[in-house]
Amino acid sequence: MERRLRSWELALMFGVLVALAAGSWLGREQRALADSVIRLHVVANSDSAADQALKLKVRDEILAQAEQAYPENATLEQARAALEAQLPALQAAGQAVVEAEGYDYTVSAGLTQCWFPTREYEDFALPAGTYTALRVTIGQGEGQNWWCVAFPPLCLGAASQTVEQAAQAGNFTQDQAGLLTGADPGYVLKFKSLELLGQLQGLFS
Repeated sequence: MERRLRSWELALMFGVLVALAAGSWLGREQRALADSVIRLHVVANSDSAADQALKLKVRDEILAQAEQAYPENATLEQARAALEAQLPALQAAGQAVVEAEGYDYTVSAGLTQCWFPTREYEDFALPAGTYTALRVTIGQGEGQNWWCVAFPPLCLGAASQTVEQAAQAGNFTQDQAGLLTGADPGYVLKFKSLELLGQLQGLFS
């Protein structure tokens, strides 16, 4: 004998289907954005005050070096190739800072895939998700991180662009620019949903 589904069971099934559909759509939106940027991720040796201060000095040197890496009007592919070619120099630059400060930590640098939580900066924000990142690790890499965007150059000192300038250069669509700067009226909900989606994926992965 067939059993008819109760109303709460139907509601639960509907909720799951809606969540899956929304998650798929949000995931596509985040992946399209992730395919347009290269994050910068500097990881301290530890959370001690001295190691955190050292992290910022290494960050400053890496930013200065990366600022010189890209050809003029670089595309994402050109920026990625330039960073890959400069990885030994970036690693050496970070190592030189560490040694000049009197530490014996090793520094590593590489392009990798990293999951980032939602991150707000002064003029823009990036939703949670997996991004390609220039990851610089100091020593044990067990301290707090510093995140920003290496390409488009939103965090590279004198070479920094605004999100609007990056959109004009073709690095972002206008919809993506609106999402990053908060001009998109639904950006808060989307960011929170992507954060939750990433946490749920982490639970089941």
